[in-house]
Amino acid sequence: MTNHSKTNRVSVIVPVYNVELYLEKCLTSLVNQTLQDIEIVVVNDGSTDASQQIIDRFSIEFPLKIKAFTKENGGLSDARNFGIDRASGDYIGFVDSDDYVSETMFGEMLNLAEKHDAEMVICNIQKVDELGNITQKLTQIPNMPEKIDLESNFSVFSDLSYFACNKLFRRELFQNKRFKKGVHFEDIQVIPQLLLECKTLAQTQNYHYHYLERSNSISKTHTEKGLDILNAVLDVEDAFQLSKYSSKKNELKNFQILEGVYTFLAYLAFVKDDYVFKNMSNKLSIFMQERNVKFKDILIYNRFDRNYLLSLPLKKKIYYLLYFSGFYGVLKKIM
Repeated sequence: MTNHSKTNRVSVIVPVYNVELYLEKCLTSLVNQTLQDIEIVVVNDGSTDASQQIIDRFSIEFPLKIKAFTKENGGLSDARNFGIDRASGDYIGFVDSDDYVSETMFGEMLNLAEKHDAEMVICNIQKVDELGNITQKLTQIPNMPEKIDLESNFSVFSDLSYFACNKLFRRELFQNKRFKKGVHFEDIQVIPQLLLECKTLAQTQNYHYHYLERSNSISKTHTEKGLDILNAVLDVEDAFQLSKYSSKKNELKNFQILEGVYTFLAYLAFVKDDYVFKNMSNKLSIFMQERNVKFKDILIYNRFDRNYLLSLPLKKKIYYLLYFSGFYGVLKKIM
């Protein structure tokens, strides 16, 4: 373990669990950042493969940048929280250990945070396959300027994709917040709550974050854990009511539609067990009824000033329309 006494401008937290095939590329992209005032907090969350040997090698080669820890396995949220508690940076970022980033990512994002006095900075994401080929570009906020005042542009709350890994956070945002342990979709649960503490966001349209779509990823397994999406929305609703933006009810409803309906349905589409599918569908119906979300609201929902349903690929569009038409039996044939 390396001890660091100085305060760094940016701490990047990297939870590690059995990623020996991908970790070197991830850490290489971080130690090669153009930003020099950076620490990389690597948390080995009980790996049983050769991940620790890779961490050890980087710790020896880059002792001033790598801050390495080991702990018993506790899951992604627990590892991130462990890293937050040991980070010294004024700003905190997160990189998953099978992904990698451009060499200018944290330099540019820190510059934007300081330039605009922003509590949160966002960059674009591109998905890549295991050969490094770009499979999809995910533009985050295409209709907003570099500096975003939340009070006057609060549509961001319901437009934004709530990934942790393409953002830089002012450290103070985590003073009373942590990732919820033992759940899936922990980003949807906590990142909106952090945004509700912000006054100013900043963004770059550069695709700094490279998200690896692994063929063996846990995200390919679709179970009742998907109900954590609805539970995450519930937690955000509670925080919303206590926030300075509590009067902006329309944006809250749009958030409920995007995350509680569309994100949930995108997950539900790949649930293979019929009993689980029906149970989760019933939970969605209750969620919508309790929030007075009508089918019409879903049809007219706009994201980035465009009708969301119309902007979807034809296959997804058909799936959503079939779902709300009650044709459950044919859904799995098109997904």
